[in-house]
Amino acid sequence: MRVMVLVKATADSEKGFDPTPEAMEAMQAMDKFNDELVAAGIRRAVGGLKPSSEAKRIAFDGQSRTVIDGPFDPPGELVAGFWIWEVKNMDEAVAWARRCPNPMPGPSEIEIRPFYEAADLS
Repeated sequence: MRVMVLVKATADSEKGFDPTPEAMEAMQAMDKFNDELVAAGIRRAVGGLKPSSEAKRIAFDGQSRTVIDGPFDPPGELVAGFWIWEVKNMDEAVAWARRCPNPMPGPSEIEIRPFYEAADLS
């Protein structure tokens, strides 16, 4: 089963990356975790996202399209990064997520969402 693992944004992540010694240490821990995901054959894709101040939204209403400039609020409803994992089931995804270093300084959240598969659509 494929899942998208979403790293929720925080007020800190919305400020942008600050290469402090602590941030670099956290990045090394995350690199190690990513290496473990690759070695286990689970990780399919990974990416960190810049703050929403650099983002655009497109609002649709019938044939109308409106471009909305960031930043967007509240940070906890935004995504700061993601993985795509191939796992046996949701329990395996949760077990891997529990092993993840805290992706943010302070409190943070990860959300795991399964992809629709062909069998779900028939």
